[in-house]
Amino acid sequence: MPSWHLADAAELAARHPYTFYKSPPEAIAQVRPGEVVKLIFAFHSDAPQAPGAERMWVLVDTVEAHGRFTGKLDNMPRYIADLHAKDTITFAACHIINTQHDDDDNLVNRYAGLCFVTKKVLEDGAPVGYLYREVADNDSDSGWRFTANDKSDAYMNDSANVALVSLGAVLSVDDRFIRLLDTPAGAAFAFDHNTQQFVAVEE
Repeated sequence: MPSWHLADAAELAARHPYTFYKSPPEAIAQVRPGEVVKLIFAFHSDAPQAPGAERMWVLVDTVEAHGRFTGKLDNMPRYIADLHAKDTITFAACHIINTQHDDDDNLVNRYAGLCFVTKKVLEDGAPVGYLYREVADNDSDSGWRFTANDKSDAYMNDSANVALVSLGAVLSVDDRFIRLLDTPAGAAFAFDHNTQQFVAVEE
């Protein structure tokens, strides 16, 4: 038995639509022999620096019925000892995470901008109760800030209670406010428990 297996990217994308990108069916349908696709080769290692998976390109040899493919590994694995460049790989559409036909306009890229969020929301699962948008600090900053709206100033002023993550990471735990994210800097919204809606407020 090999030490590795191909990760089911379709299942990962279904569970993490805002942070895990997988090629859509229409892109995979365009794949032809001679093109490259990227797969996730998952493995277990006792080495502390090992990542648990390697994302590598495969050069497609055949496109078969029912979403089946064969190809040859087009990378040299860094951690997987029993896998080598040019090894034959048999895989399915569910394993493909990137093709040469992907569109950059996807949920993961759309919400890749960074934001600040309290750990009560991100780690403890509390719903977002207040969000506001500042002028971005840099090109990677979305300007958005998220809180549960139930913490003291002392909590908010302690940097240990706040994380810098992608918007997608916040949407993965609460996406009720997604329609508000195109609002320009200076906007602020609080969740109204009477109407069960986010309403504009003075920041």
